[in-house]
Amino acid sequence: MPTTFPSTGAVHFSTRGEYGVRLMVELARHYGAGPVSLSEVAQHDDLPRPYLEQLVVNLRRAGLVTSTRGAHGGYQLARDPAEIRMGVVVRALEGPIAPMICASEDAAHAGLCGRSGFCTVNLLWVKVRDAIATSLDSLSLADLARPGAAPHPAHQQFIPLAGATSKQ
Repeated sequence: MPTTFPSTGAVHFSTRGEYGVRLMVELARHYGAGPVSLSEVAQHDDLPRPYLEQLVVNLRRAGLVTSTRGAHGGYQLARDPAEIRMGVVVRALEGPIAPMICASEDAAHAGLCGRSGFCTVNLLWVKVRDAIATSLDSLSLADLARPGAAPHPAHQQFIPLAGATSKQ
């Protein structure tokens, strides 16, 4: 059994997924307050701005964010964070959920496996795929944007999500 944490696991999400989710959570924290610049997000979350610029292309294409040009421009969520499921976000960034090529959500990819006609191990990978998809789809962006015990260190104060109530 390995004693060190591997750099990749059996099911791996790339930095596209990690950074993109962090970007979306930051936009959710600012929901209703107007556009947020990628420079601000990059600084708050210690992310590379040029990479964020690449990620917002896919997020815009998926209808998850909108952009505003100008001095006070930036990006904001296209709809309420409670309406955005994390599965949609991850798929926009990473593509179809596919722990193995034979178990891809994309039928064209799944058909590329030459063993699919007789391999019964596919049942395992389909169950893994479905469990991941169910977990991602069970959470909304609002679930991740709610402050925990400690607020994000870059935020002076919490900006409540639309429709959110504060716990006191």
